[in-house]
Amino acid sequence: MDNDVERELRRKKQRQIRMRQKQQQLRRRRYMKLGTYCVAFVLAVIFVVRGVIMPVVHSFGGSSPEERVEVQAKTVQADPNAAVRQPLKGQGDLSKATELTPGWHDDENGRWYQNADHTYYAGGFQEIDGTTYCFSDNGYLETGWITKGVKDYYFDDDGSYNPEMRRKMLALTFDDGPGQYTDTLLDILEANGAKATFFMQGQNVGLYPDTVKRMVQMGCDIGSHSWDHPMTLKTIGLDSVAKQFKDTDDALIEVCGQAATVARAPYGEWNQDVIDTVGKPFFMWSLDSMDWSYRDAELDYNEVMNGDLTDGTIILMHDIHEPSVQACQRIIPDLVAQGYKLVTVSELAAAKGVTLQNASYSDFWDSSLASGNVAGYNGGSDSLMSSGDGSGGESSGDESSGEADYSDGSEGEFGDGADAYSDGGEDSGSEYTDGE
Repeated sequence: MDNDVERELRRKKQRQIRMRQKQQQLRRRRYMKLGTYCVAFVLAVIFVVRGVIMPVVHSFGGSSPEERVEVQAKTVQADPNAAVRQPLKGQGDLSKATELTPGWHDDENGRWYQNADHTYYAGGFQEIDGTTYCFSDNGYLETGWITKGVKDYYFDDDGSYNPEMRRKMLALTFDDGPGQYTDTLLDILEANGAKATFFMQGQNVGLYPDTVKRMVQMGCDIGSHSWDHPMTLKTIGLDSVAKQFKDTDDALIEVCGQAATVARAPYGEWNQDVIDTVGKPFFMWSLDSMDWSYRDAELDYNEVMNGDLTDGTIILMHDIHEPSVQACQRIIPDLVAQGYKLVTVSELAAAKGVTLQNASYSDFWDSSLASGNVAGYNGGSDSLMSSGDGSGGESSGDESSGEADYSDGSEGEFGDGADAYSDGGEDSGSEYTDGE
């Protein structure tokens, strides 16, 4: 009997506990619902104030939200190349501070411009009386070629911007290294203020780690030319293709801390499946130096210097051959002396208004851009963009179809794996050398 009473008491207690828990759950739900209503009410008030009341108030005050938004957008998107106003103060501005009248002034350091608020322009471009000028960080007028980012601008002797002057640009590219002559090539590039793109074999990367690091430090493009230069990427299977380029990336990351940003197919043999598998922009060429065949510095020099050097050309060479590097001892300074700027393929693309895609590129000629055959071309440019000499240049094939018979020794159609691309392969009549 006592046991029955105890059981009944326990059940009653459990029911009470469950009731209290249920009541707590109901209270929590009410509080949550009340909180939701409060948040919704606050948001509604904010919406009414900002969307209805504030526009009315500003309309009476003579301003509008649209005007404020536009000013803010201009601030966020300010031209990074624009000059800034510097106050006339400090020991370095003593020569300027003696002049208190607005306008142009000259001193022993050059020509500068003073504003009515006693500031001067410095560190960029500034339009004054309808003419654009460039001022140094110290506030003095600059002339000649001025580089901002990847673009070049020319300012005449009077300091005015000359939009007709456009700097010609070329991309030197080197395959199959790094090798024992690559450091000498880097010396030549560095001495001439030039850069290049290196499409390297992964199997060679670990043999010359300091050379690869130096490429990165110099701002050269780090490219992949597969691991061990198979005869064709189109027949080895996509899994093998992926491994060829992943292993090369792994080797590059271990040596210099970064993977390849661009790629080139051995022998120029590629298709879109290969590009999609690798997931990088692929680069062909528009001028083949034939150095892989000649192995003669004089012939290499003549092939390049007498070739089609249209602004936007991509030149194919090999840094594993000593005669090629010897030829570059003349090629590079001579091209610079002729007014060419030697850049990487990614710099050339950026200067031409091209956002690189997972596609193939062989040149950045004005004619190719205009014909729509360059993937990622943004079209047009701003008034202070310099990307070539305006000469354009004609490709040696059917640009309208995107297929061209480029001067690379190929017998097949560009872009889908020709049978005999002149990349130092067996079609040249000699055994391919992989870093010898």
